[in-house]
Amino acid sequence: MTSARRKSYGVKGAPYAFLLPATILFALFFALPIGYAMWLSLHKVQVKGLGLGAGAREEVWAGLENYTDSLTDSQLLDGAVRVLGYGAIVVPVMLGLALLFALMLDTDRVRLAPVTRLAIFLPYAIPGVVAAMLWGFLYLPDVSPFYFVLDRLGMPQPDLLDGGPLYFALSNIAVWGGTGFNMIVIYTALQSIPAEVYEAAKLDGATPLQIAIRIKIPMVAPSLVLTFFFSIIATLQVFSEPTTLKPLTNSVSTTWSPLMKVYQDAFGKGDIHSAAATAVIIAIVTLVLSFGFLRAANSRNKQEAAQ
Repeated sequence: MTSARRKSYGVKGAPYAFLLPATILFALFFALPIGYAMWLSLHKVQVKGLGLGAGAREEVWAGLENYTDSLTDSQLLDGAVRVLGYGAIVVPVMLGLALLFALMLDTDRVRLAPVTRLAIFLPYAIPGVVAAMLWGFLYLPDVSPFYFVLDRLGMPQPDLLDGGPLYFALSNIAVWGGTGFNMIVIYTALQSIPAEVYEAAKLDGATPLQIAIRIKIPMVAPSLVLTFFFSIIATLQVFSEPTTLKPLTNSVSTTWSPLMKVYQDAFGKGDIHSAAATAVIIAIVTLVLSFGFLRAANSRNKQEAAQ
C-alpha cells in the first residue's frame, strides 16, 4: 500500500518536476528583474551637501515622482512620436510584403521555392546591429556604391540620413530584416489549408487571384494577427537601428526613441531610477496596446463566427 501511494505521488508530481527548471529560469531572468526595476522606479538618490564622503548619497523613497517626471519629459514624448511615425511605415510595409511573398510562394507556378524561401528569410538571421551597420555604410555618400552609380548617371543623390528620409532609411532596415520571419509564419499557415478547399474553388471557376483574396487571406487571418502583434512590440522597442546609425549622422539624437532615452538616463546620466520608471512605462504601454489589439481581434473573430 505504501509503495502504491509513493508511485501515485510520483506520477502526480512529475509535471511539477518538469516545470521546475522553466519556473526557476522565469523567476531569475524575467520576474526578478521586473520586480527590481519597479523597486528602483519608486526610489531616488538624495544627495546631502556636496555629495562627498560616506553617507552623502542616500537612496530614499520617491513614490510616483519618477513616473511623473518621465511622463512630463518632452524628450520621451518626442521619442514616442518619432516611433509612431517609424511604426506607421514599418508595420504595414513589412506585413504587406510578407503576405505577398507567402502568397507567391504558395502558388504552383513558383520555381525553386526552397531557395526563394531561404533567400527571403536569410536577412532575419543577421543580427540587427550588423544589419544596421551594413545599411549605414550603404547610406553614406562617400562609400556607398549606390551614390557612385547615381553620380555617374547624373541623378540627384538624396541624403538618407538627414531629415524626413531618415525615417525611411531606418524603416528599410527593419523591413529588410523582419519580412522573412513574418513570411514564414504566414506561409506555414497557408500550407495547413486543406487542398480540397482550393479544388472546390477551382471547380466553381475561381481564379488564382480570387482564391488568394477570398480564401487564403481570410483563412490565415490568425497568423496575420500574430505577426501584427509581434511587429507592434518590435516597433515600440526599436533601439539597435537608430543607435547604430547615430555615429553616422547628427539627425539621430541620444533620445531618438524611448528605449534610447532609457539607456541615456541609466548609463549617460547615471540616473538609473528615472530610467527604470521610463522602462516600466514603456512596458505598460506595450502590454496595454498588445492585449487591447488581441482582445479586439478575438472579439471580431467571435462576431464573425456567430454570423
